[in-house]
Amino acid sequence: MDMTNEQYYDLIRPYEDARRLLETRLEILNHSLYGSRAVCGPIHNMQNRIKAKKSIEDKLRRLGQRDSVSNARDYLQDIAGIRVICYFVDDIYNVAAGLKRQSDLVLVKERDYIATPKPNGYRSYHIVMGAPVYCLDAMEYFPVEVQFRTMSMDFWASMEHRICYKKNPEHRERLEQEFLTYAAVLKEIEEKFEEYRERRENGWPPEEAD
Repeated sequence: MDMTNEQYYDLIRPYEDARRLLETRLEILNHSLYGSRAVCGPIHNMQNRIKAKKSIEDKLRRLGQRDSVSNARDYLQDIAGIRVICYFVDDIYNVAAGLKRQSDLVLVKERDYIATPKPNGYRSYHIVMGAPVYCLDAMEYFPVEVQFRTMSMDFWASMEHRICYKKNPEHRERLEQEFLTYAAVLKEIEEKFEEYRERRENGWPPEEAD
């Protein structure tokens, strides 16, 4: 029997609670991680989503599983998701480390596609954190997938997904090779901005005398 709409809304409720908890932790890290003297926090913006019913059903079928509530809870770790866009690569690792240090959260899975990009040039840092959700006298951990990207990583991933996959383009192989080149160019630009940031933090350019 397929999942009903009512079952779907019952399924996602604790995942929404878990996502809100993780978002609050990330917001606190953003304004506290670098201290009060920092010009701005490490996070540029955050986006969130809960998988739609059809997306859950489609993914379960791809996994060879029937689309039931129990299978969704057993086989899917990305029902709740947060995308965190940071300014620099160091910011990504610092915020992720801050999350992993929190004793009431559980690290479920970790994938570093920044240190080891995917063959198509995709760069991002993925972690799945188990967040505690309390109900009456019980507590259960629910997974939330957190994807960390810099602004350039997010721009590349969004355009690559839009152009290479959403429209099923002609000349796919040529497009994929071009996007691999663009990934390298954006990485180089990103590293240049990181150099400017480091120079500024080390006192360059010097302030002009009065």
